[in-house]
Amino acid sequence: MSKIEDVVDSLENKISKVLHKMEVLKQTNAKISEALEKQQQVNIQQQEEISSWVEKYETLKVANSLLGSDENNRETKLKINTLIRDIDHCIAQLSE
Repeated sequence: MSKIEDVVDSLENKISKVLHKMEVLKQTNAKISEALEKQQQVNIQQQEEISSWVEKYETLKVANSLLGSDENNRETKLKINTLIRDIDHCIAQLSE
């Protein structure tokens, strides 16, 4: 009988260790999930900031070309033509 009790005790110890490891892994997983969520929020904020800076850069390029810079002259003309077409389209819709 003693041998069976030893086997049962050994199994209980192993099960206890496995359950403990499982609990530790759950806690670790929760921490990692939380860190991932925080990093995703930071990533979203950084993407928004990048978009804002790109828009500001494009606006600055147009402003520079309007001030006489020859570097972005073609882009500015294209942008102005696009704006004129948009305005014409809006006027046409209002006329209808």
